[in-house]
Amino acid sequence: MGNNSEKARIKKPTTFGEQVNILKSRGLAIKDEERAIETLSRINYYRLSAYMLSYKADNKFYEGVSFDDVYSLYEFDKKLRSMIMGVLETIEVAFRTHISYIIAHKYGATGYENQENFRNTTHHSNMMQKIKEEIERSDEVFVQHHKSAYEGVFPVWVVIELTSFGLLSKIYNNMRDDDQNKIAGDYYNTKGEYVKSWLYALSVFRNICAHYGRLYDRRLKITPKLFRGDMKKGIKNDTVFSVLFITGRLLRNKSEWKNFVTNLTALIENTEQVDLKLMGFPDNWEEVLRTI
Repeated sequence: MGNNSEKARIKKPTTFGEQVNILKSRGLAIKDEERAIETLSRINYYRLSAYMLSYKADNKFYEGVSFDDVYSLYEFDKKLRSMIMGVLETIEVAFRTHISYIIAHKYGATGYENQENFRNTTHHSNMMQKIKEEIERSDEVFVQHHKSAYEGVFPVWVVIELTSFGLLSKIYNNMRDDDQNKIAGDYYNTKGEYVKSWLYALSVFRNICAHYGRLYDRRLKITPKLFRGDMKKGIKNDTVFSVLFITGRLLRNKSEWKNFVTNLTALIENTEQVDLKLMGFPDNWEEVLRTI
């Protein structure tokens, strides 16, 4: 717990009306105060203020910036997260299939239990502990069926369905190099070191989306490894665009990817407030995404 002087520095809570007045005093144009209060009653001021950062300097808003501009960015971000979560689900399901298939056919139905089939024994122990926890916590019918019919013996194609994206990334990361390369080569025409990096970056990014974190004007701490040719296209690996790019590389259903890019284009066209540079989009971003 902080001491009294630290507590004294913490700002006092404000009413929704007071929050509106604070924004107005900093130069934000608010035409409809009642609507602004209603919005702030649904969306925490602190959350919404993150979308104000690109609109002000020294705590003063630029001339002509309105509350509606800020809210439009918030709505854009919300829709973008939802769109990305949809395609990440497809990738997650695909990797559950890739990983369980290669383990089952190379090492047997319960080959995941043998630490010799993986690179690091500590990481393998952690994986087994996580799987055990998921089995105990699960109320899925197929889990109860395997508990009763097979005395609690779970083949890899069953336990893989209980893994989160994060655990899935860790399992792939701990697979033997030849197994990583087999999946990367057969399905994604690349090497395991790239897919390992992409999955890790996507698993962290998915967590940001799942907790409704801001994507707009965000720099990523966990960055995907990019090909030299990709970087020559102007893609920077600490940007949201880099994640969209590797998502396109890992999404094997190309019609789903085409729909995603079309919907993304429409979303951007319908939100004039968006500054694509703040998310690392190159000038020819649509062409780059469509030709992955």
